[in-house]
This record gives sequence, C-alpha cells and structure tokens, in this order.
Amino acid sequence: MSVLLQTSTRANGKACLPCGTTPVPFPLSTDGTCGDQFYKIRCSAATSTLFLDTVNSSYPIISISPSSQRLVISPSSLRNESCISSDLSSQGIQLGETPPFNVTSRNTIMLLNCTSKILEASLNCSSNSLCHLLPHSSCQTLPICCTFKAGGSASSHMIHITPEYCSAYRSYIDLDPTKPAVTWQSQEGVELQWVSPREPMCNAQSDCEDGATTNCTVDPASEGSLVKRRFCLSPTVWNPISGTCEKNQTDCNSDNCGGFDSGSLIAGKIYNLINNTFILQFLVSIPS
Repeated sequence: MSVLLQTSTRANGKACLPCGTTPVPFPLSTDGTCGDQFYKIRCSAATSTLFLDTVNSSYPIISISPSSQRLVISPSSLRNESCISSDLSSQGIQLGETPPFNVTSRNTIMLLNCTSKILEASLNCSSNSLCHLLPHSSCQTLPICCTFKAGGSASSHMIHITPEYCSAYRSYIDLDPTKPAVTWQSQEGVELQWVSPREPMCNAQSDCEDGATTNCTVDPASEGSLVKRRFCLSPTVWNPISGTCEKNQTDCNSDNCGGFDSGSLIAGKIYNLINNTFILQFLVSIPS
C-alpha cells in the first residue's frame, strides 16, 4: 500500500516538516515545535519513514488521510515462517486507554494459532471462518482461528493477543470476502482514526502569527489550570481537519461549521458498531 496524503491549507496549528518526501499533516506531530503534542508520531531520519509508537511496540505508518482523520499502520509480521506475531511479547497493538487514536470499524481481524480458550468469545471460530482461507502456510494447518470486525468506538484501543488465547493475528481494511484470498494482501493494515484536535495552545497573544483571526485566551474547559488556546475570532470558526480558522457559514450550527462535522469525530460521539472487540479484550485480560 503506497503512502497517500491529502495536504491541508495553512494551519493555525503549525504543521510539521515532511518526513523525507512524506507530508505530516496537522495535528500529527513529529517534534515539540509543530502539530499538536497530543498526536505524537515519529519520523525515522534514516529511512524517511513515519512510525506510530504504541505502549510497547512501533508500527510503520503506510497511509494518512487528513480529510477523514485516519491513518493506516502496518501490522506486525509473523516470526520466521511460524504462526506467531512479532509483537506477541507486547500482547499485540496497545494504543493506550485514552484518545487520540482508536481502531476503526473497517478492520477485519483474524486471530490465528488459537487455543480452545478462545471459543469462549463470541467470535466466528467455525470451519467456515475467513481465517481458514489465509495464504500463510505456517497457520493453515492449525485447527482453531477466528474472524471478527473490530473497532468503531472511543474505547477500541487495542488488538490484544496472548498465548493463552491466540498467538498471531492479521488485519484487513474493507476486506471483500468474495475476492480470492491471494489478493487480500493489498488490503492488509490496521486503520486508526484520531479524534478532532482542540485549538492550539499558546502562552501569549504574540504566539498568534495569525492574530487577525485568533486570540490567545484562557480555555474555559481547562478547569482552573489556566491553559490558553488560540481561539478563532468571529466570524471565523475552528476547523479541526485543516487546522485553520475559516469563515463561518450562514447556515452553520455548533455541530456543523464550515462544511465539516466535527461532532462526529469527538471521542464521546464515536459509536460502538461491533461488540466482539470488547468481549475479546475482557477475556484476554482475565488473570491466569
């Protein structure tokens, strides 16, 4: 999968320099001088590759879409022709229990090299599960594997594996089960969505390079900490996708301003589409 990015307009929240030739759109941040520090990613200078560092592992970023506020990471490989994921020691992808990144509902997860313990979960572990079609010879002969749709909520922050249940996994985005399994590789990846960023923080009005449209003032939501942010001046409104103050539309309301729906991307409003992920997370968290 090639890296495809859509560039944004000039940002009130300063966008970071490209990683090699790859743009880094706001709010993603590769250092302390740009982007939103809540949205940390890493640029490897040696390979000009972007990485998402999770709780215990690191994954290459293979595509970013600022307009949909999503990115795709490459899942862990299988170890030396064995049906064991390389990130098994860190128990799979662990994003942390708080935003900004969450697993989207477009991922089809296949759990491989499983024990009978996994049958306690509400997953498709039957003989007709798509996981049996995977063209990985090291996994094909193992009897128990499962398939489920993952993510879709603000608390979908992991793809959890452990030897007690399963030792490997694969993930596919918008998987079309009618296509031959040998073609699925082009859809391999784990899609994540980031929640909408707040207005950039500031210390004083002098931090506002775009002073004609922003005002550095105390954030009323900071609950006594006196955090200041660059709030847009009327008639402009904050667009979290482009990171700019944009002209307010006459038909704008608090949930839909400037042609974008910021409310739908706030963590508390991302709806839970699939419950299987939570069942699985609960099971693998039970102490042995």
